[in-house]
Amino acid sequence: MTPRSALFTVVELLGWWLTLGLLWLVLISTVDTLELVVGAGSAFVGAFAARGARRAVSGT
Repeated sequence: MTPRSALFTVVELLGWWLTLGLLWLVLISTVDTLELVVGAGSAFVGAFAARGARRAVSGT
């Protein structure tokens, strides 16, 4: 893995994580500490799933 591809991977995962985390915050009704932790964890897992799905479709 080249430094450029590693940077792209980190940026892609961070972008997915932020997008999914914001979506979580929009869709929940209460925002407390536990909800933020669960949302961040779910967004983290979702970011890796989205990256894997994109790689599977593009074949890279």
